[in-house]
Amino acid sequence: MTGEPLLTESAKEVPHWLSGLWEAHSSGRRRTTQAGMGTSIPYWDFLGTTMVTSNYIRLTGDVQSQRGAIWNTVGCYLRNWEMQIHFKVHGRGKDLFGDGFAFWYVKEPMQQGEVFGSKDYFSGLAVIMDTYSNHNGPHNHGHPYISAMVNNGSLHYDHDRDGTHTQLSAGCVSKFRNLDHESFISIKYVHDTLTVSTDIDNKQQFKNCFSVSGVKLPVGYFLGVSAATGDLTDNHDIISLKMFDLSTPDDDILEERADIMPSASFFEAPRDHVEDPKPSSLSTGKQVLLLVVGVILICGCVFIGGLFYTKQQEQQRKRFY
Repeated sequence: MTGEPLLTESAKEVPHWLSGLWEAHSSGRRRTTQAGMGTSIPYWDFLGTTMVTSNYIRLTGDVQSQRGAIWNTVGCYLRNWEMQIHFKVHGRGKDLFGDGFAFWYVKEPMQQGEVFGSKDYFSGLAVIMDTYSNHNGPHNHGHPYISAMVNNGSLHYDHDRDGTHTQLSAGCVSKFRNLDHESFISIKYVHDTLTVSTDIDNKQQFKNCFSVSGVKLPVGYFLGVSAATGDLTDNHDIISLKMFDLSTPDDDILEERADIMPSASFFEAPRDHVEDPKPSSLSTGKQVLLLVVGVILICGCVFIGGLFYTKQQEQQRKRFY
């Protein structure tokens, strides 16, 4: 699949209210969000376990039960935009790791919760980079997996189904974890079409992940990125955020978008939900005791059976004397 250049030639410089963390580049066409020293960056708030270093912002470490987020403090009033996230997800886990991170464009920022560190029943858009599969019900994809969800505040993100009953369309598998190089994701919203692309091959080109039309988002919502770990862990590092203004001359005649509800004309068909096996009511000690008793009983049966077999053999030999 042909990739897209990482830099969008038609993109314009973002508005001044984003300039606190964005630093102007010589091209004059973009500003870059770069993690800096200290715990305070103008126009940005941090939440939870987030740690700021000179090279990246670490939302979670490779530690259990962490939640972290970074949020812009001024609403985004662009009708058409692109967010490029430069990131790295890595950790010690070989086969088991998690949970992942998410990009948010929502009405209520700075709300910690159960959905990759942020609030469930949100209003707005989430693009989710899920690194752990719950394997509940039929799945036709692996992980890490990228998907999107639009919510008007009434929908629940179901971790047991990996969010498949509320995702906008089929997402894509993206093996961005534990690479030797860093990765990029592009989230582009233009004329009610959401397009998500990735560069995980270090080739400076984006490859399409998915695109879905009929997505209506209001202006004035807030941008953020959050991540979470549970029993499984990973480092979730944000290296930079790049915001592009993709406005066109036709935008002035479009409908007003300040007060509309977030909506989407298409959702992927729900997949069957299979209830997880109920955990045993027995404690671990009781389970071990039952296992030991079972082994003893089996060994006893084998021993008694051996004695019976030996006695039978002796009786058979006596008949020949």
